[in-house]
Amino acid sequence: MAKTADIIKYEGDNKTFVWKHPCEDFNNLTQLIVHESQEAIFFMNGQALDVFSAGRYTLETENLPLLGKMLNRTTGKISPFHCEVYFINKTIQMAIKWGVGNVGYMEPTYNFPLVIGAGGELILKVENGKKLLLKLVGTENLLLQEKLVAYFRGILSTKVKSVLAKTIKKEKINIFEIDENLEELSENLLPLLKPEFEEYGLSLERFLVDRIIKPEDNEKFQKFETLHFRQYADITDAKIRQQVDIIDEQTKAQKMLIESQALATKRVQEGYTYQQERSFDVASDVAKNEASGQFTNMGIGLGTMASVGGAVGGVLTQAMGNLNNTQPQEISCVNCGIKLPNSARFCYVCGNQIKSTTPIKKVCNNCGADLPNSSKFCLQCGTKVE
Repeated sequence: MAKTADIIKYEGDNKTFVWKHPCEDFNNLTQLIVHESQEAIFFMNGQALDVFSAGRYTLETENLPLLGKMLNRTTGKISPFHCEVYFINKTIQMAIKWGVGNVGYMEPTYNFPLVIGAGGELILKVENGKKLLLKLVGTENLLLQEKLVAYFRGILSTKVKSVLAKTIKKEKINIFEIDENLEELSENLLPLLKPEFEEYGLSLERFLVDRIIKPEDNEKFQKFETLHFRQYADITDAKIRQQVDIIDEQTKAQKMLIESQALATKRVQEGYTYQQERSFDVASDVAKNEASGQFTNMGIGLGTMASVGGAVGGVLTQAMGNLNNTQPQEISCVNCGIKLPNSARFCYVCGNQIKSTTPIKKVCNNCGADLPNSSKFCLQCGTKVE
């Protein structure tokens, strides 16, 4: 039955590709309004007669009011002139979800069979509304994003599975590094899928792979994942320990350098050299030796000391000489050859008088002070010396 309709315009939303206006068999001179990024297709008696772009139009139909009343009486109030309008939304349809599963292939790095899934988003735009309407929509009143993706699910599944498996194999993409290659996978899929959509009047603007679904519960996958992680973790750990060791050695070397510079500055300030310092140390060690007066006990002589170096030998020889002067030495009796103390005046074997090389000292009977042999009075208390 013809319905009075003053204005026909689009009343769908942006997620709708094709929307059929509910008013059919409208009267002559009905106003058609088409907005920007839309087009309207006018059907009469099952044929697409005109495609209207953005603008305001007056529709001329055979459903004239008076003629319609007369015809309706003979056709049971059903108009013999059927007309309808479909609106095509030509805005870019963003963030349309897609997904596939059971993509099987041989992992190229570790060479084990693997089954993964993939998902992402695609961006579509209607390029030829009439072709879309005739080839895909037919007589349905509505075409939404979900229904469109359902139409192409088989195509997507076949193409995406094939391209994913081939690309991963060709590029030898490691499953544990595959997320780094999502952009490359997307670029490979786009040109292969474009013709499939163009056949239905659609333009595939972008095709994005934003996730790879890995078999996290698979024991074999977990095993290789651990090996892959250890491969890099162990190397990184070794590098870190090596760097720490180098830093420690550099710190020790720097500390030693600072201490050496401080010691060198100290020597300059106190007026002695390293060789002299070593001579002092050697002489000090020798002085501490209880048998330093007996060179045979030490296993060294003044000649050996002299070979240490000019400065060291000289200082050490002087120190040893001073030590020898303070220690008792033996002399021999010129008559019988017996060894006698250095202070002996007569040989206790043959009674021969000994000429001592060491001056005999006197001792004060009053205060016990040591006095020269020629002393007649004490240098300390003035007592007369016997």
